[in-house]
Amino acid sequence: MNPKPGSQQPTMPAVTAQRFQDAMRRLRARLRAESGQNATGLTASQLEVLASVIREGPVTAARLAVLEHVGAQAITQILTVLKAAGLVHSEPDALDGRKKLISADASATELRDRILAGRGSFLARAIDQVVAPDEREDVEKAIELLERLAGADLRGGGSGGGRGTPPSVRAMQTAD
Repeated sequence: MNPKPGSQQPTMPAVTAQRFQDAMRRLRARLRAESGQNATGLTASQLEVLASVIREGPVTAARLAVLEHVGAQAITQILTVLKAAGLVHSEPDALDGRKKLISADASATELRDRILAGRGSFLARAIDQVVAPDEREDVEKAIELLERLAGADLRGGGSGGGRGTPPSVRAMQTAD
């Protein structure tokens, strides 16, 4: 296939980035299916907020919006769904009755733990079945690279140290 005259072919980093995005999208979809996440009827955003409530709670909706980098309206919509599912509840803040504190129900922690266990089980089985023993070190190197990519701060043009994990990545990883 020849490109049109005057058009440029994608650069190698752009092609690699697209392949990486495609592979991550497929892996995320597989993890959702294998862990039972799809069966919950909750979106990834709803589960991320739920994980933040579990980790941070009791917490205000305003704090959740900051943690998740979303607006107040988005948090309100997500919390409405989580409340209707019986996963979170709110009560007045004892120090400031104008505020409501959001807390997770025990069933929320159980759900999060079940999803995390399902993901871990699938990945362990997949690595065992698909990755040859002499490739296991490559998997470790890939994990290190993924962690660096997840922590990359490109706003200032540098790598920013690149070893941290942003809250949205930690959200479903963190277990209490």
